[in-house]
Amino acid sequence: MSPLALGAAFSVGLLLAILLFFAFATYNAVVALRLRIDKAWANIEVVLKQRHDLLPNLVTAVRDAMAFERDVLERVTRLRAAYAPGEPIPAQAATSEATTGAVRQLLMTVERYPDLASEQNVRDLLASIERLEAMLADRRELYNDQVYRYNARITQLPGLLLAPLFGWRPRPFFEAEPGDAERPAVDLAG
Repeated sequence: MSPLALGAAFSVGLLLAILLFFAFATYNAVVALRLRIDKAWANIEVVLKQRHDLLPNLVTAVRDAMAFERDVLERVTRLRAAYAPGEPIPAQAATSEATTGAVRQLLMTVERYPDLASEQNVRDLLASIERLEAMLADRRELYNDQVYRYNARITQLPGLLLAPLFGWRPRPFFEAEPGDAERPAVDLAG
């Protein structure tokens, strides 16, 4: 074999090794991101389930004292019943956003009843729900960050070339689509 042919074979082999390295590195990075997204979503589902389980206790605790605020309680109850863990992420996100809005409206309504807000069980339930809402916001942010990283990775080279081979598709963010969720008209000024 001539030195020129040997040099060409070495160059082709080196180029192939570099391409394989980038393909393997990209594949492993995308798989790791997919697993992080799945883990982040599982963490969100835990908080959604906790909130789902806690809402009936709050509704029961405040129902009698807030008899004429029935529409707020019914809305929370209806949205709680709409929670379906098997739904696609955008549908769950829309339900979650609507529930968050209803819970905020309920919390603001409870604040208008000093006797009710002073009851220990109601205060405990409100504190738990506020803690869960904060956790949900944090976990949503982490999930969306991982989705952003994954979607960016599969739409940039070399991921863009590998995506069709492995069936990688962009993942949805955890956000409510405009018009998908009922949004209460809440006056935050008081």
